[in-house]
Amino acid sequence: MDAVALLSICLPLLLIFILRKLLNIRRHRNLPIPPGPTPWPILGNILQLAGSMPHVKFAELSNTFGPLISVRLGMQLVVVGSSPAVAEEILKENDRVLSARFVPAAMPFEIHNLRRFSIGFSPECGEGWKAHRAMCRTELFGGKAIESSAWVREKKAIEMADGIRSKEGMAVDVGMEVFDTVLNSISNTLMSMDLIKPRDASQEDDSMRSLAREYIEIQGEPNISDLYPMLRRMDIQGLRKKAKRLTHKMIDAWRMIIEKRGNGEEGMKETRTRDFLDALIAHNYTKEAIYQIFWELFTAGTDTITVTVEWAMAELVRNPKSMKRLREELDRYIGPCTTEENQLPGLPYLQACVNETLRLHPPATLLLPRRAPEPCKVMDYAIPKDAQILINVWAIGRDPKVWEDPLSFKPERFLDSSLDFKGNHFEFMPFGGGRRICPGLPMAAKQVPLLLATLVNLFDWRVPEGGNLEELDMTEQWGITVKKAQPLLLIPSVRK
Repeated sequence: MDAVALLSICLPLLLIFILRKLLNIRRHRNLPIPPGPTPWPILGNILQLAGSMPHVKFAELSNTFGPLISVRLGMQLVVVGSSPAVAEEILKENDRVLSARFVPAAMPFEIHNLRRFSIGFSPECGEGWKAHRAMCRTELFGGKAIESSAWVREKKAIEMADGIRSKEGMAVDVGMEVFDTVLNSISNTLMSMDLIKPRDASQEDDSMRSLAREYIEIQGEPNISDLYPMLRRMDIQGLRKKAKRLTHKMIDAWRMIIEKRGNGEEGMKETRTRDFLDALIAHNYTKEAIYQIFWELFTAGTDTITVTVEWAMAELVRNPKSMKRLREELDRYIGPCTTEENQLPGLPYLQACVNETLRLHPPATLLLPRRAPEPCKVMDYAIPKDAQILINVWAIGRDPKVWEDPLSFKPERFLDSSLDFKGNHFEFMPFGGGRRICPGLPMAAKQVPLLLATLVNLFDWRVPEGGNLEELDMTEQWGITVKKAQPLLLIPSVRK
């Protein structure tokens, strides 16, 4: 086929495509944007959300305006979906159009590097994003990779139990114990080393631990630069500067091992198996790419798993009947031993407890924000270009139209249920859905029940003197993940 013939075929198709785009945009302009409260000039609806938990306030507004609402935060239009039907239309029907990522102004990496290396914060689902996701799926989160790294998570769970056993009779910060365990599990899977050393109550906070906690707090702070795009470069609150400083310190914690391994100074040792760093180096990843990928895996993985286990323990100690039933299952199938990952499929009530915790306390209540790179339509409403898109999975998980007695902790609702959190059921999707679903889901699905089983099976728990298990403070604290406002302090005793 000569060039003239090819052009005669392609040119009409191109014109049809352009006309459809123009008509689509014009049609969407004739549609209203999703309803919501009347915004003030310049401020938008900031004052209506100030001082509140955003996911709770959005749920209240959805009760008034419907399952798809819009609010203006400064100059930024934010669209929030709060029903399974809306979530399905955004994450399934419009997944391709709405799979772009809204990048926070406090992000410590430049946009061009996010496009090249990022797994979670790439502005678009480009070729680099696809390649890195495929790499992680094959070498880190795929079935064979998860199975081959099970021994790491089991070993760290045993170390956590040993550490708690040494503190028998003393108040233990459950979340901190789990955080250390998860971070070291990830660091061993990535590069065969612990990043946090064992500590006792008299020791000061470990530098890596405090860096990670401080970074998570910064990312959870409201940032005026996100509300007024023209101010993004100015960093008025200095949050991006702080995030960069903390990120550089975190990278310094593993820089030496990465550089030595990359230069061939530390080859494959007989004392360790092949890890993710070996795989990245074998695929010719640069040091800059490895730093960014590791940073995302550490910051995303540690806190989400930690808050889920902490909420699960809090709910179980407040609900003695559920704790008793879980213990009976563990006693029946595990006995007075540490749990192994290959035993998890035979523990349905344990998985039901995890699911019920994720329903009531999804770690990312609004998921990571998406962005509309072009105008589109959702539920007969126009979504303007560059609108930020949020899914309120917290509200969906507590919706009485979807769940019976939604505010009660009832793991039994998940027994004999086909619901799972793999993105196929829009009434229950704590890890998101569509192409932007959390890539670390397979690892979290193993580690959360493993750590929970270890804590419940090996120890009895009571609150410090003067407290009441059934009156634990369950207040939430807003941030990049929503955790307990008050740390879960419990006194362990070894089960006989």
